[in-house]
Amino acid sequence: MPIFSVKHTTVYRYTQPVTFGEHRLMFRPRDSFDQRLLDHALLVDPEPKEVGWIHDVFGNCVAVIDFQGSGDELRFVTDIRLDHTPQHAPDFRIDETALSYPFSYDPDEATDLTQTIERHHLDDGDEVGKWARQFVSARGHTETGKLLMTLCYAIHESFVYSRRTESGTQPPLMTLHLRRGTCRDFALFMMEAVRSLGFAARFVTGYVYVPNRDSASVLGGGSTHAWCQVYLPGAGWVEFDPTNGIVGNRDLIRVAVARHPGQAIPLSGSYCGSASSFLGMTVEVKVVKEAGINNQLQ
Repeated sequence: MPIFSVKHTTVYRYTQPVTFGEHRLMFRPRDSFDQRLLDHALLVDPEPKEVGWIHDVFGNCVAVIDFQGSGDELRFVTDIRLDHTPQHAPDFRIDETALSYPFSYDPDEATDLTQTIERHHLDDGDEVGKWARQFVSARGHTETGKLLMTLCYAIHESFVYSRRTESGTQPPLMTLHLRRGTCRDFALFMMEAVRSLGFAARFVTGYVYVPNRDSASVLGGGSTHAWCQVYLPGAGWVEFDPTNGIVGNRDLIRVAVARHPGQAIPLSGSYCGSASSFLGMTVEVKVVKEAGINNQLQ
């Protein structure tokens, strides 16, 4: 079981001193059976008035930061170490009733999954749905795991990853037309595609370990990363990273989950000053696998 270290630095710069409003930061990974937080630290400059912690509606851990005073630079540096247990697909452990698509969720689970099954973006011609249905067998039944894996790999192989400086996530229909986008765009596109087939899906934000930063084989390193989860009876929430064609949690460090990308913004906040005062921001993420450590279950 590898131990990962993550250092995440975000710096906002201004032409003159401004005052800072409340900021909300998601950086603490979700403790689970496949990842266990060992250490975490948060450095904020200028020093905040108060740092509080809450759990949001999805159970994500959010730091709520209040400031006093002013400054021409605002810096957030977070450090985490975690024990990570990679799970390799295709061992989905899906219930027998859901091994073949289509299937129906258990009524009790369906009640809680409703908002993650509904599509969230306009698509009058159902173009995203038509794209997704090309992977469904015309014979009437398709192996569930194979369907989702094929769809994930299709995005990875036929869409072009492209960094984008502007904030936000582009609509899935735009991603389909451009065949280009960021990891957040691809995650949202896959969510809407599988939702069109009746699957429950949710957005994940976190980090990806890139074994060789000089290699183009893994995309999304150097910044926060995004992918999605699909709920499968018996297997639970299964990770799909269409940017890298990863199925399962290999090299993925899960920080927050949400119904929609706008609910899982890693860092958000405000400042009081003129719009022209803002010079820009820089983000740097370093994910390192610690070597020479023999991990033992406690």
